[in-house]
Amino acid sequence: MRDFEASGVRVGRFNTLQVVKLVNFGCYLDGGPDGEILMPAKYMPQGLAVGDDVRVFVYYDSEDRLVATTETPLAQVGQLACLMVKQVSGPGAFLDWGLTKDLLVPRGEQRDAMVAGRSYVVYVFQDEASGRIAATQKFARFLDNVMPRYEEGDEAHAIVTDLTPLGYKVAVDNLFTGLIYESDVYKPLAVGDSLKVYVKKVREDDKLDVSPNPIGFAKSFDVADRVVEMLRNSGGELAVGDKSNPELIKNLFECSKKSFKMAIGNLYKKGVIEITPRGIKLIEPKGGNSSRRK
Repeated sequence: MRDFEASGVRVGRFNTLQVVKLVNFGCYLDGGPDGEILMPAKYMPQGLAVGDDVRVFVYYDSEDRLVATTETPLAQVGQLACLMVKQVSGPGAFLDWGLTKDLLVPRGEQRDAMVAGRSYVVYVFQDEASGRIAATQKFARFLDNVMPRYEEGDEAHAIVTDLTPLGYKVAVDNLFTGLIYESDVYKPLAVGDSLKVYVKKVREDDKLDVSPNPIGFAKSFDVADRVVEMLRNSGGELAVGDKSNPELIKNLFECSKKSFKMAIGNLYKKGVIEITPRGIKLIEPKGGNSSRRK
């Protein structure tokens, strides 16, 4: 396989390349040691001229030639995504990944026999032997290969990959295996969901415990903002308080009762709300400040 990383052309990712030649069917871009790369006319931005730099996604066409496009794929090499199967044939399953050419999941890279019309979480990779871009359901080998460098409370991106008895297994930042515990989830999650998470802990095995909710005091202020917003949308008063059923609080504010009590305690101390026999009442003056810390 040619070393595209060393040559500067990153196959399966976005590159900024220079236009070196215009032709009636498109233009050619400078691919360095790997020669000129065609971008068909239908993908060319209007007014593109020789010498211009253009940001393009580089991949192989159906004839195994490098081509460039300004289309945006649903995932690049090194990323996970939940993609739908368009068709299944001898070589494997072909996924819709937002480009003209579909993305192949070879049969040997499938955990289960894929079915047309269904969506699956896959990892996009470049095959070391052929250089072609493909996808796999067996992506564990691509995760946890570097040391996680997170602190408690750090934000990250996650995609749900599996359901477990403890909660939801996730891939974090396309690099690490993580777990969201069921007790931290206040609205349903499904395999394939993408979401922002917060690091709770880096375990001894370098796996991550993460949560969709901010950690500690940050979480309290996040919930406080939700409480104030709901009060404003409800005419300034809600029949809910620290004696309310935990399930009601979970459904209304997507948080635990403990987090809710901490949030309304902070709001009360700041003079934003009043505790009433019926629940809570907004006393923030019109044009008042947000509940978030200064």
